[in-house]
Amino acid sequence: MAELNFHPGDHVRLRLAMNEIDGNVLESSDSNVVLLKLDSGYNIGIPKENILAGKVLKRFKDEKKEYELPQKKEGLKNIGLVITGGTIASKLDPRTGGVKWLTNIKDFIRFYPEIFDIVNVKRIEVPFMVASESMNIEHWTKIAQVVHEMLDDKDISGVIVTHGTDFLGYTAAALSFFLRDLNKPVVLTYSQRSIDRASSDANLNLQCAAQMALSNCAEVIIVGHATINDNYCYALPGVKTRKMHSSRRDAFKVINSTPIAKVWPDRIEFLREYKARNEKKTELDIGFNDKVGLVKFYPGQDSSILDFYALKYKGVVVEAVGLGHLPVSEAQHNWLPKLKKHIRNGFVVCAAAQTINGRLDPYVYSNGRELIDTGVIFLEDMLPETALIKLGYVLGHFGWKNKIKEKMLENFAGEINVRSGVYEF
Repeated sequence: MAELNFHPGDHVRLRLAMNEIDGNVLESSDSNVVLLKLDSGYNIGIPKENILAGKVLKRFKDEKKEYELPQKKEGLKNIGLVITGGTIASKLDPRTGGVKWLTNIKDFIRFYPEIFDIVNVKRIEVPFMVASESMNIEHWTKIAQVVHEMLDDKDISGVIVTHGTDFLGYTAAALSFFLRDLNKPVVLTYSQRSIDRASSDANLNLQCAAQMALSNCAEVIIVGHATINDNYCYALPGVKTRKMHSSRRDAFKVINSTPIAKVWPDRIEFLREYKARNEKKTELDIGFNDKVGLVKFYPGQDSSILDFYALKYKGVVVEAVGLGHLPVSEAQHNWLPKLKKHIRNGFVVCAAAQTINGRLDPYVYSNGRELIDTGVIFLEDMLPETALIKLGYVLGHFGWKNKIKEKMLENFAGEINVRSGVYEF
């Protein structure tokens, strides 16, 4: 067995019987196996007895170097930057093969220098570093508060929020409701792959987000790859966008609507109308009741699930099937008695489309009309996750207690289309 003089994090070349392999040494739980991350990104385990020789190509150094903040450039406009975690704010840990947070703002600046050729970043805030699946109302509220402060600054043209991908849609919806009378662009962006990977989507997404932050579009927007290639991004409406793929770089798709714009690092091509930048003062409205749930109906589901939610919750959004159907009179699991009971007692039940695309129309079939009679609120073409956030927002306003249906069907931020076209699919 060859004597191997390398450590986790080192970039090495290993000579085997038939070939040589280059990669980064990772921490291994088995002392008899060298765990290697190949340049392709894949990991392999090699028994030490199979390694004839090993050469260190580059020693790992735990970088502690400080990096100066970029000097402001004449002629560039200012933006605010809010960093909250996610893959876009992480990098590979050469010792473990996993990723870790860019906890130092200067590391973020070092990895993404291109954005500073497009904008001056007047203010950077890191309210927390949390994966999006671990966020809750406290995190959404904190982001909204920080963004609101930046929007109040007359020298800041727009705000970028970097975020994890998995639950980005929930945060985008929350900001869309919390920031009333929005006067400047608020742009959420992300990456599916960390910046140290050759296939990272982070830099293009950030550069395009910077362009949108300077644009005339005063909406909450999600910006990211429009295709699997590094050619351009889409600007997508925050309340109409969902992550539709686990790993593709163009994972986010607009639902029941169309993209606002195509975006390149140096230009924007608007594709439809949008709310324009204005001189209004944005209102921070963070009233929210988190005692709301999202229920996906499935075949044979017993309506007693409503008993569970009604015990501790104030309302639910049910992902109904078809045009807004749930089992009624002729079904073995008839939902009508439970719906009538709990809605009569003040429990709010809304319906959103399980199909994601398309809109609800409860008047086409008799079971839909029976559900309407119970007091179920049908939410047109609203996305289920947007509906969940909106329900919490509406229930968080005590003054709206007697007009919950009216408020759920009021179009606050473009979450409801008056009509849906066949081309928006």
